[in-house]
Amino acid sequence: MSAERTRTEEVQAEIAKRLADAQERMEKSLEALHKELVTIRTGRASPALVEHLNVEQYGTTMSLQALAGISTPEARQLVINPYDKGAIGAIEKAIQNSDLGLTPNNDGEVIRINLPQLTEERRLEMVKQVHNKAEDARISVRNIRRDEVDALRKLEKEGHVSKDGVETAIGEIQKVTDRFTAEIDDSAKKKEAEVLEV
Repeated sequence: MSAERTRTEEVQAEIAKRLADAQERMEKSLEALHKELVTIRTGRASPALVEHLNVEQYGTTMSLQALAGISTPEARQLVINPYDKGAIGAIEKAIQNSDLGLTPNNDGEVIRINLPQLTEERRLEMVKQVHNKAEDARISVRNIRRDEVDALRKLEKEGHVSKDGVETAIGEIQKVTDRFTAEIDDSAKKKEAEVLEV
């Protein structure tokens, strides 16, 4: 009897581990989406727009955030103040080579970037980007659900857990999936509203 109880406890621990694993992986997908959405330009200036850019400096690649202070003195202006003035050219080049479509103004001390008003066409293009990134996150969450469900079905097939136990666990994984899908949708809607705001 005690061996059977031990096996039941092991199975319950495995199911709990599967649920925790699913939740942790889905959280990472949501975090990745948030990082992606921050890089999509809205009408307002935000340091997050450029801080991820890679800058070639001193024979190595560093993030812009590591090389300079980034501020927003006005709603539509970024000011990049390099910690080392020798890096100003490399920073300017990284901004020009990025796909952000921004024009840096270098006065030898700081780099100023004035964000132009977005056209309606550009806003709609960015909304598409938001939708694509949100769909990628949803696919990631669904793939995680599928992996965990497959693992639970395998446990059931091996006879380690009852069909009811598996169905209950799958129901829990579905609840977690639904919650993260709703959070993804919410994040995408908020970003879309920011992009469309004039």
